[in-house]
Amino acid sequence: MTEITGKHADFEDLRERAIALRREGHSLRQIRDKLKVFNNDLLHRLVQGEPPPEWTRRPNAKDDLRARARELRLDGLTYDQIQMELGCSKSSISLWVRDLPKPERRDPSEQARLAGRKRWEHELAVRDVERRRTKAAATAEIGELSDREVFLAGVVLYWAEGAKDKPYSRRERLAFINSDPNVIALYLRWLDVLGVERERLRFRVSIHVSADVAEAEAFWAELAGVPASTFQKATLKKHNPKTNRKNTGDTYRGCLVIYTLQSADLYRRVEGAWYGIVEAADATDLANRT
Repeated sequence: MTEITGKHADFEDLRERAIALRREGHSLRQIRDKLKVFNNDLLHRLVQGEPPPEWTRRPNAKDDLRARARELRLDGLTYDQIQMELGCSKSSISLWVRDLPKPERRDPSEQARLAGRKRWEHELAVRDVERRRTKAAATAEIGELSDREVFLAGVVLYWAEGAKDKPYSRRERLAFINSDPNVIALYLRWLDVLGVERERLRFRVSIHVSADVAEAEAFWAELAGVPASTFQKATLKKHNPKTNRKNTGDTYRGCLVIYTLQSADLYRRVEGAWYGIVEAADATDLANRT
C-alpha cells in the first residue's frame, strides 16, 4: 500500500495522476492497479468530482420505463394511468416525471370515456389473439384432401354459389361467379378433379366501370393459369349514386365468371351428388337422434 499519511504533497501528486488516468477513460480498478492504491476510501477521494467513463456505466433496466413514463405524462396521463400502463410504482413515476408540467384536469366523464376506450382496446387485442389462434388450429386440423373430399366440397360450394337449373328456365350447364380468389381456386381444383380441361372453360370479369379492368383480368388469368387474352369482354357495372360502395381500393378486382362448355351431363351429376349429400346427412342425423 502506498504511504501518503501526513504528506499533503504526495496526496496531491497522487490525485493528479489519478485524475489524469480517469480522464483517459480508466476504471477505478485500473487506476487502483496502476497507482497501487488498495484502500477504497482513498481511491474514491483521489478521483472525487471526476465522472466515470461512459463504458463503465451499467445500463439501467428502468431507463426504457422512465422514457415511456415521460412520454405518457406529456400526453396528459395521470400517475394512476401511467401506473396502469407500465405496471411500476407511483413513487418511481413521481421521480421520473416531477419536472414535467402537470396535465390539465379532465372532466370526469371524459376520463371515464378514455378509461373505457382503453379497456375496450385491450379486450379487442385479446380477442384478436384468440381469433388468430382458433383459425390457425382449425387450419392445421384439415391436412391434405383426397380427390373424393375435394369433389364433395366442390359440390357443396357449387350448389351454394353456382347457377342452377329451374323448371321454368332450363340452364343445365356449370356457371360460377365469385370475387374471392380462394373460392375461385377451390372451384378450379374441383373442376380438375372432375376432369374438365381448361380449354372447355370460358372466363369473363364482371367489374365496376371505374376499376382497372386490364389489371383485374391479369390477376384472374394468373390465378386460373390461362392467358388474359382468352378472356371474354368484361361486364362493366355502372355506378349507382344512391349506394355507398365499399369494394374499392387496390384489392378490388371484381368478380370472375367461369363457364364450362358442354357441361349439361356434368351439371346433372353435380345436382344428383348434392341431393345424395343431403340424403346421407339426413340419414346420419336420424340414426343419432334419441
